[in-house]
Amino acid sequence: MSPKARTIFTCAQCGFEASKWMGKCPGCGGWNTFPEEGAQEIPQSSNSKIIRTAVREGSSRAVPIGQIDLDSEIRYHTGMEEFDRVLGGGIVKGSLILMSGDPGIGKSTILLQICTALGMDMKILYVSGEESGRQIKLRAERLGVESDSLYILTETDIELTIEQMRQLKPDLVIIDSIQTMNFRELNSSTGSVTQVRECTNMIMRCAKMLEIPVFIVGHVNKDGAIAGPKVMEHIVDAVLYFEGDRNTSYRILRAVKNRYGSTNEMGIFEMRDTGLTQVGNPSLMLISGRPHNVSGTCIACVMEGSRPILAEVQGLATATGFGNPRRTATGFDYNRMGMLLAVLEKRAGFYFANMDAYLNVVGGLRLDEPAADLAVALALVSSLKDKPVGDDVIAFGEIGLAGEIRSVTHAEDRIREAFRLGFKRCILPKNNLKSLAKNEYPIELIGVRYIREAVEASQ
Repeated sequence: MSPKARTIFTCAQCGFEASKWMGKCPGCGGWNTFPEEGAQEIPQSSNSKIIRTAVREGSSRAVPIGQIDLDSEIRYHTGMEEFDRVLGGGIVKGSLILMSGDPGIGKSTILLQICTALGMDMKILYVSGEESGRQIKLRAERLGVESDSLYILTETDIELTIEQMRQLKPDLVIIDSIQTMNFRELNSSTGSVTQVRECTNMIMRCAKMLEIPVFIVGHVNKDGAIAGPKVMEHIVDAVLYFEGDRNTSYRILRAVKNRYGSTNEMGIFEMRDTGLTQVGNPSLMLISGRPHNVSGTCIACVMEGSRPILAEVQGLATATGFGNPRRTATGFDYNRMGMLLAVLEKRAGFYFANMDAYLNVVGGLRLDEPAADLAVALALVSSLKDKPVGDDVIAFGEIGLAGEIRSVTHAEDRIREAFRLGFKRCILPKNNLKSLAKNEYPIELIGVRYIREAVEASQ
């Protein structure tokens, strides 16, 4: 008599398994994410004949690290400098890259666009489980993608997909999307935790053995996190996020994980009728249209990897009509904004206790670097006093709880970017000023020690 089938509950977001249903997942904190499914062992055929064939064709013997030749390392350039920057210089041979983002943000668009440049010298296999070949062809014509080396495969079976990879031997594979792929020997439904995990694992093994770079498109849940098990992000070599509001034309590409480059880089694109185009000068884009001689605005300079970027910070302080003043921050950490308001009250004498405070970073950019503290504080004080910060002023520096302005890194790069865009005065920490030669920069450098000195210098 066969044993009674065991029932388990698996979180659809993080893969946490439990023997009974739970309203809230202990792993990720998600609510109502435990669908019921039968416990099953992963069949041995997951190490299928196709995978074993790929393993035999690859190298499976151990070698001393000194005998590994790095001269054969290849990075493929996508034809988009912004895309290559985020990847760390290009696509590494044999890498597995996961790209995620909100629906309609442009994931499939940018992956199809890079086929134009890569298709000149490479054979590309585009696997789609969501669109037909005719639909992809129509989108390719609209984007101007023409390449005889681009092969389209409309398939959702992972074993057939890997078989095509083994037979065609492409130089690049794009899978759109991983949630549509399924392994026939698993009883769970397409897109479930088990299916996504096993399909990703099979693709990873095939990509490494055949040394084929693979792009995987992943969906996101309602909270913006990648849908499926968290282990999928550990398997891949790089995780890219496409950010931006679908109602605006600008898109930001970030690397959350990258084994072959920095995770601090970002690329900015603009969505047009002909697809995504690169924004070569993001600082000029972010500060264009800035109002002049208006209180409550200041220009900050933050570092995104090796690139200095100027962003407009807007603050608004107005008398509250309620017992508790309201605080709202867009593009800046809410808790850090509250800390800066407390420092301004305690250390500088600018009282916001009976004022509503609103903060906004123009252009959809998010400022996570502490160097943006000084610009945020100057924008809020400017709105409180109704005195505009000079149009030719840029500010950067970290604010401590004692009201002191602490030094930041890459001061020279920030100053050069400010001068390039026409700014004439730069307010920066006094400690940074000591290491700079004033005569080398055709811009007035104003070193400050405390927040009140910075406010006096900005107006």
